[in-house]
Amino acid sequence: MSKVVVLLSGGIDSATVAAKAIAEGHQVIALIVRYGQRNVKELASAQKIVSKLGIKQSFVVDVNLSTWGGSALTTPTNISPDKTASEDKSSDYVPGRNTIFIAIALCLAQGQGAGYIYLGFTAADTLYPDTNQAYLDAFNQLIQLS
Repeated sequence: MSKVVVLLSGGIDSATVAAKAIAEGHQVIALIVRYGQRNVKELASAQKIVSKLGIKQSFVVDVNLSTWGGSALTTPTNISPDKTASEDKSSDYVPGRNTIFIAIALCLAQGQGAGYIYLGFTAADTLYPDTNQAYLDAFNQLIQLS
């Protein structure tokens, strides 16, 4: 059984990825990041997923991005209710979040002897610069160098 790190947000996308990794026979190490998100229910949901899936190892890391600004997910903002996520992707994009999360996941994977990092994104997430295939391919090249 190989070890994998799963970035676990508490959403359906990362829960599905964690369940898939378990179904494939991997030993999942969950990484939950408390980044100053306004929706703290995500954190409780992530812990419930760890429990429900029987994940034996989980780590919660604090990286407070809430004072940096730039996102409705971490700071109060006045977003027009007439705009959809696709029309104003900047409203819920947290600058650099996935770059930071994947870097932390890499450190954890190396420290725990995990061979892979599993990420879960929805189709809507591909609007963001740090979830598209070109970005992920480039980060994978960086991982190979380290």
